[in-house]
Amino acid sequence: MATKSIKDINLSGKRVLVRCDFNVPLKEGAVSDDSRIVAALPTIQHLISQEAKVILCSHLGRPKGEKNAIFSLSPVAENLAVKLGKPVTFIEDCIGAEVESEIAKMGDGDVSLLENVRFYAGETDNHPEFAAALAKLADAYVNDAFGTAHRAHASTAGVAKYLSPCVCGFLIEKELAYLGEKTAHPERPFTVILGGAKVSDKIKVIDTLLDKADTIIIGGAMAYTFALAEGRQVGESLSEPDFIATAKSALEKAAKKGVKFLLPVDNLAVKDLDFGAGSVGASQFFEGQIEDGWEGVDIGPKSIELFKEEVAGAKTVLWNGPMGIFEIDACNKGTFAVAETIANSDGISIIGGGDSVKAIKMSGYSDKVTFMSTGGGASLEFLEGKELPGVSALDQN
Repeated sequence: MATKSIKDINLSGKRVLVRCDFNVPLKEGAVSDDSRIVAALPTIQHLISQEAKVILCSHLGRPKGEKNAIFSLSPVAENLAVKLGKPVTFIEDCIGAEVESEIAKMGDGDVSLLENVRFYAGETDNHPEFAAALAKLADAYVNDAFGTAHRAHASTAGVAKYLSPCVCGFLIEKELAYLGEKTAHPERPFTVILGGAKVSDKIKVIDTLLDKADTIIIGGAMAYTFALAEGRQVGESLSEPDFIATAKSALEKAAKKGVKFLLPVDNLAVKDLDFGAGSVGASQFFEGQIEDGWEGVDIGPKSIELFKEEVAGAKTVLWNGPMGIFEIDACNKGTFAVAETIANSDGISIIGGGDSVKAIKMSGYSDKVTFMSTGGGASLEFLEGKELPGVSALDQN
């Protein structure tokens, strides 16, 4: 089964409700990072070129079902109008008679943006009444918000029951191709790099990818739980003793399947870590064990070389999760070295959303990778093999 996309249908002259992910950061009433708006442009421009009436909707923040000017999408409309080079009508509500009246004034190729759908509790509750009220505005539905596709909300899933056709935009189509097809049938060798804080967050992803990968590299704080599973000391490093057995079974599965499973051989550890201030006290590299009183914050130089060598030989690389506390300058060398190696590799490079995207942008190599996912939780759930409600609600070929 393949999800139908806007390439498969003609939406000329139709009123098209497009769910975007415009959950962008705002600073002093303006958009401070517009990468999610940029990611939505190909779909919006395609619909404009087809002379559809383009009705955009999104959430922003967590207004908890109440109207709150702080979470208004008005700044997004201004930013988007500049990027499109044409007016974007901002409608100060998302359902009701006044909204319907504004939509009725739209001409072919016009673009409107509705106010924050989360101003109504019916959005996150996936209330049929709210979904039907949204659907009343349009003749067709396009979902291009991969970042919320794992949520069964009214604007991501519920609305599809009331409209036809229902298809995905170019952004979701790309996400499904890279996180789905190119990891299910990868060019080999296929190397997966997983980092981040918790084994508990990633264990289902590890388990699924053990059936697909040739090599799995583990970094970040989750590596310390694996170190405990191997009987090593980790000092004061962040770890999950309750998941030692889970880590052991992952190591056993890797051995049974012949998957190379690489853990850090050395670590940078510090004293007096202050994340808020972005500072650390004394630092030291430890091989094997980390002494009491020291907290691991990054992979060490030997691990960097080991991981770089593995990545350099891969034909497909999937990276999800940093190697350490990359937000602090003293602890970012491992993450940035991995980012550089991925960017310079000859293979397909897939950055699996969340902190990995933030890290590769900070490293300055984001323009050199093949694909960066826009999802956080959605990316993880999709890589786990879970069905995403915002995708399964769409028409399938």
